[in-house]
Amino acid sequence: MTLVVARDVLLSTFELFHVFGSKASTHSFLACTINSARAVTSLAEKSVALPFLEAPPNLDGGVGDVGFDPFRFSDFVPIDFLREAELKHGRICMMAWLGFVAVDLGFRVYPAPEGFDALTSITAHDAAVEQGGMSQMLLWFSLLEVFDTVAVIQMLEGSGRAPGDFGLDGGFLKGKSEKEIETMKLKEIVHCRLAMFAFSGVVTQAVLTQGGFPYY
Repeated sequence: MTLVVARDVLLSTFELFHVFGSKASTHSFLACTINSARAVTSLAEKSVALPFLEAPPNLDGGVGDVGFDPFRFSDFVPIDFLREAELKHGRICMMAWLGFVAVDLGFRVYPAPEGFDALTSITAHDAAVEQGGMSQMLLWFSLLEVFDTVAVIQMLEGSGRAPGDFGLDGGFLKGKSEKEIETMKLKEIVHCRLAMFAFSGVVTQAVLTQGGFPYY
């Protein structure tokens, strides 16, 4: 939108040049044009996370919104769908990081299959595929995804469901004010984003070092 306005200002300047013709008038109008273009640019709202870029116009200003959408997914994907995906991946990564580190610290769920006691988080993947545990996880998680997909479709059709809301607050939000609930939501989304980075980092470090926690 900023570029369109700036273009219109420049076109108006050239039209005025043909009308007035004189060098002095032209200089005056060029000065006005430059000042107008600068004003338009300064009025464009900037992203908080990336202040050298304009804030994506389709972000809804919800909890945790800092204007971070450098690839502009929000231009063609519903914002509720994007928030649902962010929360889902973040929650999975919080559990995944905890489980990954717990295994390398020696925690096991008994009775464990033979030979699993000596596994690390990295070697456990191939062993679980061979043993059949990963196939079971794929089956049950796929079933859960079916129900989740139904909920997301209904949300996008206007059911009123908030992204990521499955009604499983554990009673932590009972009796809380709207401000306190927003604070809890902000804490969750911040931890979700941190966990996605953390899980990527812990897996990379574990593969590189081939050692246990703390992976150095």
